Amino acid sequence: MTEPEEQDALRLAREIANSYRGAKQTGQNAKRKSRPSKPARPNRDEPSALSDVLGELVENQGWTEKLASQRVFTDWPKIVGAEVAQHSEVIAFEDGEVEVRTDSTAWATQLRMLAPRIVAKLNEEFGDGSVLRIVVRGPQAPSWKKGLRSVKGARGPRDTYG
Repeated sequence: MTEPEEQDALRLAREIANSYRGAKQTGQNAKRKSRPSKPARPNRDEPSALSDVLGELVENQGWTEKLASQRVFTDWPKIVGAEVAQHSEVIAFEDGEVEVRTDSTAWATQLRMLAPRIVAKLNEEFGDGSVLRIVVRGPQAPSWKKGLRSVKGARGPRDTYG
């Protein structure tokens, strides 16, 4: 190649590269109008934290209250302590009423006595007035009404003693 041909080839290569980069073109193609560009998103090249993106999604969808109420289930061990959480679990939360099931009647009694303090702690954690009361349920007692050797109309094991 001769020197003028090399310069034409280099000029053409530069024009192609510049067109891909979005830079202004030189020469004859420079007179062509370019389309108006959309405004760039702010900080488009900078990564955003996933928590920020999810927080924005939750807020836009109106899920903030629902998620806050679900924290009663997930944060129960942190609120009442590990030992109490080991013997109790939140089974429902509706209309400001937290329903808790315990694994023994002793723990149910203990939780009933601690209920005002737990309500205060829950309101401190989730916002004032979000929890109105705690309903404590003891363990489920065995049913004498069902089974292989049950008698219809009987009162359970008390019938055998009297």
